[in-house]
Amino acid sequence: MINCLIIDDEQPAIEIIEDYVKKVPYMKCVATTTNPVEGLAIINKENINLVFLDIQMPYLTGIDFVKAIQGRCKVVFTTAYDKFAIEGFELDIIDYLLKPVPFTRFLKAAQKAFDIFETEENKKPASSLPNYIMLRGDTKGSFVKVELADIDYVEATGNYVCVVCGNKKIIAHTKMSTLETLLPAEQFIRVQKSYIVNILKIATINGNSIKLKNNEKAAIVIGSTYKEAFLEIVRNRLADN
Repeated sequence: MINCLIIDDEQPAIEIIEDYVKKVPYMKCVATTTNPVEGLAIINKENINLVFLDIQMPYLTGIDFVKAIQGRCKVVFTTAYDKFAIEGFELDIIDYLLKPVPFTRFLKAAQKAFDIFETEENKKPASSLPNYIMLRGDTKGSFVKVELADIDYVEATGNYVCVVCGNKKIIAHTKMSTLETLLPAEQFIRVQKSYIVNILKIATINGNSIKLKNNEKAAIVIGSTYKEAFLEIVRNRLADN
């Protein structure tokens, strides 16, 4: 999951990017602010991976902001001015989005960020990447260890989630959003409000329907909010690219 911070001195611009972030299943908006100085404080306090950053702002420009954070997180500029593009890329930003930003263009920047973070993650020693999650059991103080490779999909059911591993179903008293942060974004993707799917377990995709290897009779419908981001990931993994 890519934790995002949005900084822009215009609230309507923040709301547009925040809405876009919500549509991308591997991104989460942790905080927003119209004050870049406050943004520095948020980075010091929260685990921020990516900043969507305006350039022309009072007190501190986006250029100065990037210099101040010294590479602690990645940056995508969102601005109405193209004259800062060269300087921006010299600061090693991920992308440069010109306002008004269409969602399709935002999605390309999001996928670029995902690819960069995935590459960095793959460079880590294998031992640093957990291959399981721990879920609370039925009784107080009990826990169930679930191997990531065994998970087909996760379904939200009221105040619980159902983790489906083949013919086995594990019910856990936790929020879908909490579980989503524990699952590696490069392997698990949210395809609608109530479903997270293990990409490795997908057998076929037909229109809005996903069928899994272990249960091709049942289909999971891709939600309209998540469809474009999901299909973008699929397109980036096509063998004929």
